[in-house]
Amino acid sequence: MKQKIAVLGPGSWGTALAQVLAENGHDVSMWGHNPAQIDEINTYHTNRHYLPNIKIPESIVGYKELKAAIAGVDAILFVVPTKAIRSVAQEVTKHIAGNPYIIHASKGLEQGTHKRISEVLTEEIPEDKRKEIVVLSGPSHAEEVAVHDITTITAASEVEEAAKYVQDLFMNDYFRIYTNHDVIGVETGAALKNIIAIGAGAIAGLGFGDDAKAAIMTRGLAEISRLGVAMGADPLTFIGLSGVGDLIVTCTSVHSRNWRAGNLLGKGKNLDEVLDNMGMIVEGVATTKAAMELAESLNVDMPITATIYSVLYEGKDIQQAARDIMLRDGKVENEFSQK
Repeated sequence: MKQKIAVLGPGSWGTALAQVLAENGHDVSMWGHNPAQIDEINTYHTNRHYLPNIKIPESIVGYKELKAAIAGVDAILFVVPTKAIRSVAQEVTKHIAGNPYIIHASKGLEQGTHKRISEVLTEEIPEDKRKEIVVLSGPSHAEEVAVHDITTITAASEVEEAAKYVQDLFMNDYFRIYTNHDVIGVETGAALKNIIAIGAGAIAGLGFGDDAKAAIMTRGLAEISRLGVAMGADPLTFIGLSGVGDLIVTCTSVHSRNWRAGNLLGKGKNLDEVLDNMGMIVEGVATTKAAMELAESLNVDMPITATIYSVLYEGKDIQQAARDIMLRDGKVENEFSQK
């Protein structure tokens, strides 16, 4: 059934998801705060800064006014940076009409509160103005989805009907969606894998090879799982698409902003230089701080996260940080509760 969907955030991932929806026959509007970008989408049907060489469907209409973009929609898809989720949700609440589904495909934890994105959306958009909230997450690069590479991700909601609704919206022959009820696990895996990807990029930048890559990914997954379970997640989620799947794709690809940022750090650049060079949001930097604070409050040991935090926020030499984490006391691997 044809649906009317508003996509908030015309970055690379928002544009790729809008393309999937339009190609599936849905009526898609896109909203963004950059007027020139919206003009480009409407005039040339491109978004060159984020997805160069990609022609997006002409049926996608860009809007500069949020109220117009969400008028009469069946669902609203948030794909804005984590730091903007609350403010954009507040604006949506002012103008929302009807009871649309709320979907988000952003990955991070809110600074200060350490809240997951669905928690922020729940706080800001009253129940009487929406249907259920659904998380869309998993191993995916916008650059690959845009050229129809095969991709599989997860739609997570506590209400099965809502997850299936999103599954039906997006499913096609190159974009496959699985449903999941573990919202906490899916959001936690999505946010925390960006931290480990910074570490994986740093290892590559320092000149280490595949052994080190395997080590940081495997032990990084253990950290993600420990914190996620402490937050109430199902541990099985972390061996699925939004856990190990998303971790693999983010830790091994040059498409990953977080991997690229870590790679530059490993090559000796400082954080300010790295962020200036990227030109896009690197969610893992802010998430490292939020996760470190959250882990301390929950008494969860996260040595890789702590090491990356020391480099990003305390100015620790990255080569010394790599040596120090290797010289930690010996641990038992296969006990889940082991720190």
